[in-house]
Amino acid sequence: MAPSIDKSKCVLVTGATSGIGRALALAIAALPSHPKVIGVGRRKDRLAGLKDAGIDAEEFDVNADRVKTKDFVEEMIQKYPEIDTLVLAAGVQREVNFKKQVDLDAIATELHVNYFSILAMISFFMPHFMTKSASGQPCLIAPVTSGLAYIPAPWIANYSASKAALHSLCSSLRVQLEDTTIGVIEISPPLVESELHDAEGTTEALSKFWMPLSEYIKETIEGFQRGDSVVCNGMAKNAYEQFEKPKEQMVSEMAKRAATHSKK
Repeated sequence: MAPSIDKSKCVLVTGATSGIGRALALAIAALPSHPKVIGVGRRKDRLAGLKDAGIDAEEFDVNADRVKTKDFVEEMIQKYPEIDTLVLAAGVQREVNFKKQVDLDAIATELHVNYFSILAMISFFMPHFMTKSASGQPCLIAPVTSGLAYIPAPWIANYSASKAALHSLCSSLRVQLEDTTIGVIEISPPLVESELHDAEGTTEALSKFWMPLSEYIKETIEGFQRGDSVVCNGMAKNAYEQFEKPKEQMVSEMAKRAATHSKK
């Protein structure tokens, strides 16, 4: 189990200007524990709306290089030294058809936003979190993956692959941090009401099947409060429990065997 979100004092949320990220930022800010929430996004007009809701708004495009990302993280730590929780919800989704011309630049951007930018941000925040852990303070790292990390959707092959990579990273990171007070919560949504699908013009079709955002957020916050290692709902939960949950113990046991061998 990870620490409960109820113990968080200061939560930084990326992707906070739309969709799941925005809804999570608002829901976390409304918790009875009243944590400070920092909403990060690239849309200036929507950042103003976060401020109206009592959320500290910070402009940053996660599709930045590692130097700019490092500078941003250092700026956030200096401005908000109480940050103890990351909710990494920024993401993009594009369709790809390998029988037609593939836009490799678009694929590289998708991989960067959905995977590498999250890995980089976690890496740059880690010394700060390790310092807090050394004093016994609980911390949380909560990347948003997808049910498609477990069962890919062929028409969004690269998106599915990027989320599978992030899911794998969550599993490994959780084991690496077992002896600290830093918890890793993977947020794995099913198909949820979101603007994520607007770029491909599939919103209207998918709206017939998706989980309403309000319902999804309610269940996700409850999982956050319990400190579930993986917070998933609907079809994503079914897929995780059938295919991925049995692997978690195997990952932990593999790490223990590797540690034993390294000491010999």
